[in-house]
Amino acid sequence: MKIANPGKHGFDQRRLAAIDAFVKDRYLDPGHLPHAQLLIARDDQIVHFSAQGAARDGAGAAIDESSLFRIASMTKPITSVAFMMLVEEAKVALDTPVHHVLPELKGVGVYDGGGAGVPFVTKPCAQPMRMVDLLRHTAGFTYGFQNRSNIDAAHRELKLENWHGNYDLDGFVAALGKLPLEFSPGTGWNYSVATDVLGLVVERVSGMKLPQFFAERIFAPLKMHDTFFTVPADKIDRLTDCYTVVPGKGRQMFDRGAESMWSTPFRFMSGGGGLVSTALDYHRFCCMCRNGGELDGARILGRKTIELMTQNHLPGGADLSTLSRSLFSETQNAGTGFGLGFAVTIDTARSMMPGSVGEYYWGGMFSTAFFIDPVERLHMVFMTQLSPSMLYPIRRELKTMIYAALT
Repeated sequence: MKIANPGKHGFDQRRLAAIDAFVKDRYLDPGHLPHAQLLIARDDQIVHFSAQGAARDGAGAAIDESSLFRIASMTKPITSVAFMMLVEEAKVALDTPVHHVLPELKGVGVYDGGGAGVPFVTKPCAQPMRMVDLLRHTAGFTYGFQNRSNIDAAHRELKLENWHGNYDLDGFVAALGKLPLEFSPGTGWNYSVATDVLGLVVERVSGMKLPQFFAERIFAPLKMHDTFFTVPADKIDRLTDCYTVVPGKGRQMFDRGAESMWSTPFRFMSGGGGLVSTALDYHRFCCMCRNGGELDGARILGRKTIELMTQNHLPGGADLSTLSRSLFSETQNAGTGFGLGFAVTIDTARSMMPGSVGEYYWGGMFSTAFFIDPVERLHMVFMTQLSPSMLYPIRRELKTMIYAALT
């Protein structure tokens, strides 16, 4: 891996080094995070790369550029790109009603009562759910971990999001179609399984299974050779341990790298959260996006498609503070819009963080994160393995310190 001279790319090297010292002092030494990896690039050149902490519990080996991380919801932008590739081929459109491709969702209604042992009562949707609703999380779906309604309680009861459970992707959407929506599509925003549903749309429209589509149409052209749903046996030794914080018990092992759930194929291939990757692979995905859909001669999307994806698509130009009904997402709400697979900054003053209008980003439940700033021509990839992702404000802190290092 080649590291470019930060000074030649507009960064203060001492301030970049201060970020690593801060992460070590604030998060690694007290044991809040097991490890931390930070990649910062400008004009596609990596200007800073650091890796701190042990890859596995009880092992002396530190994480390095080959370490594999579960990227969870950072899978969502990749699924969104896959869908937009099919849009470019005129096989589907943003305003296509979802039930035209997934008839299992035809006639799904909006919650109007019931649940908790009482049959659901529904009312008709004001307008059909469209593909754009899946991409921007305005479809009316939810997640079981939201813990805010009788519908997400039904998700938990049915174990809809259990990847090793009873559902493959087709069965998952069929079961989802028997539950009400939280709200009529296009009238609210709720972080949800919408991108998993979009994964089945990609399968049905393309005629390819999602892992195959990703591998052949995206990962191979971009030379993302370490990104997959299932970690190959010859790479499992590179998979880091993953932890979760349990109230009253502190940090607990969630998935041990040596015997990981990701070493065998999941029954449910989650376009919303199933991938494993490296910082260097995700760097290449970010480079493709920042370059208008192309990298090293491999064109994944057209320039105007990337421009479309990274605009705010929330109804009425709203931000999430006015439209969100979600108790959890991978972003704060003020000054933040939502595009086609990414959160988008639309007002830096309201976000109360340095940045640029038009930057786009997302994160994953194990505290991984990325952002791309087309104005400053920079992007960041951050890797660690701890849930829940909103436990610590490290994303805000990293972003603030990175912009503070610009000269």
